[in-house]
Order: sequence, then structure tokens, then C-alpha cells
Amino acid sequence: MSTPPWHAEHWSRLQARRARGALPHALLLCGPTGLGKRAFAQRFIHGLLCEQPDGNTGVACGHCRACLLLAAGSHPDLVSLTYGLRKDGVQRSEIVVEQIRDLSARLAMSSQFGGWQVAVIDPADAMNAAAANALLKTLEEPAAQTMLVLLADAPWQLPQTIRSRCQRIEFHLPAPDQALAWLQAEGVADAATALQAAGGNPGLARDWTAQGALDRRREVRKDLAALAAGRGQTADVVKRWLDDEPAQRLWFAAQASADEMKARADRQAPPLSSAMDADMLAQWYAAANRTRQALRGPLRDDLLLLELLAMWR
Repeated sequence: MSTPPWHAEHWSRLQARRARGALPHALLLCGPTGLGKRAFAQRFIHGLLCEQPDGNTGVACGHCRACLLLAAGSHPDLVSLTYGLRKDGVQRSEIVVEQIRDLSARLAMSSQFGGWQVAVIDPADAMNAAAANALLKTLEEPAAQTMLVLLADAPWQLPQTIRSRCQRIEFHLPAPDQALAWLQAEGVADAATALQAAGGNPGLARDWTAQGALDRRREVRKDLAALAAGRGQTADVVKRWLDDEPAQRLWFAAQASADEMKARADRQAPPLSSAMDADMLAQWYAAANRTRQALRGPLRDDLLLLELLAMWR
């Protein structure tokens, strides 16, 4: 992934603080998936630990001992924390207090290379309450030249006490013309349609195009139009959606209903020819988004989709 232009301002501000010797002891990088915050974090950390970084840009040299160790994933002063394994070998769904305590003990030790120690917690919003409380002590009493880098797609799930003790770098959707120009430079075919499908998120637009998401988007609209016209079987559509990225298809379904509402408001022919009135379309849009979230829960996915699509038909 080339360095996106919407990273430039964040990068220059962070490097200016580095030049002044005023780097914070904790960073919180947050924003929607697809905007490159993890690539930004890696680029910054590599430059911080590099022995010969570029003096103007802060970018790592790529060939010193530290850079070679970073490339191999074995730099002793970089610790990464994510979902761990339970005693039965199953991956946890949250970051637990024992992991944070081990991390804090590790950061209390001296740097092996005599420079910065960096700890990355990703996703930080997966910490449970006990883990977040344990991290608070480390944030309140940071060791010298120790930096915590927290990454979160949903920063509102972090306690305010954690957020307030971090320098926040928030990645927002870039301007449409900037996003479109970047997608075209990345060689994305039909970049405008891809950007619209991804809700203005250029990183998602690029990844989804490579994964065939635009074909799914067309299939979703075709299915909804057929159901609105009384053609096809709802159960068949449910099975097809469940077999191939159901959450993404629900995203596209909500988009399609929003387009239907907009066409009516603009007094244009509605693309899906739904029999629902404006209020019902708005309710169905909300229901589609709720269903997408509910797919992560304990309810049966097939029943959730069946209820939603039966409402549409």
C-alpha cells in the first residue's frame, strides 16, 4: 500500500514533536478500518527504533541492525499484544488482565538496545474492563523512553480514563476527490463505483474490489429487485447470502435501500421498485444495519436474514 495522502498531516505533526523531543508516552490511533492506521503505526515505530532514520522524514533506513530485526519480527524492544490463547488452545475474544500485567512487567525492564521501548496493543478496544484498569497504572507512571501505541477501530469502547491519557491520532475519511485520485493511482478499476460501495473509504474500496465485492453488490441489488417484484424465493436468497460474505451483503442491501429512498425524494424512478413507502424504507434500512450487527451474536443467522428479506418482499 503506497503512503496515502491523508496520512501526511498526522505524520508531519508527529515528526515535529519527535524533533522537539516531545513525543507522548502513549498514542491512540483510531478510525475506520481501511484508512491505513496500522501501516502508519508500523512506519512510525520502525522509524523510531531505526538506528539511522532519515533526518527529514523520520522514515527508517531499512538496512541497519534494528531495521533488519524489525523486518524479521524479532526486535527485542518492540512488543506486540493482541488476542491470546486460552488454556485449551482456543483464541480469546478479548484481551485480558494477565496479558496487560505481563506487558507492564516487560516494559519495566531496560531497553536492550538502549533506546526506545515500544508496546503495541491491537485491537486496544478488545481489552476487557480489568485489562483496561491494569493498563491505566502503566499509562499514569510511564518509564522513560517507553511508548505505548494503541490501535482501535472503535475507540468509544475504551474507557475515558484510557483515552484521556493518550495522544489521539484520528483517521477520518478523506475528501472524495483525494480518495478517488488515490484509488486511480492504485490501479483500481471503476474507482468511483468502488468508492461509493465502500461508503467513501478508499482502503476498503481497493480491498473490496480485489475481493470481488462489486460483483456481490450487483447481486444484492438484483436479488432485492427480484424480491420486490415477487420473483424468486426468499429462502434461496438467504442461503446464497449466508454462503458468501453475509455482513458485506447486508451493508450493500442497506445502501440499496438508501438509494431507493433518495430516488423517490428526487422524484426519479426507484431502481429497486420496492412497494414500501418512505417510512417503511427508512425502517428497513435501520433493520438491515441491526441485522448486520446481530450476525456477530448468538442468534441464528438464517433466521435473522429470513425475517429481514421477508419484510422487504
